Amino acid sequence: MFDPATTALLRAVLDEVCENVSCHETGARTHIASKILEAATDGDTTPDRLKEVGREALSGVPTMWR
Repeated sequence: MFDPATTALLRAVLDEVCENVSCHETGARTHIASKILEAATDGDTTPDRLKEVGREALSGVPTMWR
C-alpha cells in the first residue's frame, strides 16, 4: 500500500502518459498502470522514472488496444 502522496503521483503520471489514449481503451490503460505500479513497488518512485516506465509501456501496448 502506498501513502497518499505516492498514490497521487502514480495517478498523475498515469493521466499524463495516457493523455492521448481514449478513456474507452481500458486494456491499454490497465497495461500502462500495471507497469507504473510495478515500477513503484520496486522502488522507482521518482516522477521522471515513472513517466519513462509509462511511456515504455505505452509504446509496447498491442495495437488492438490503441
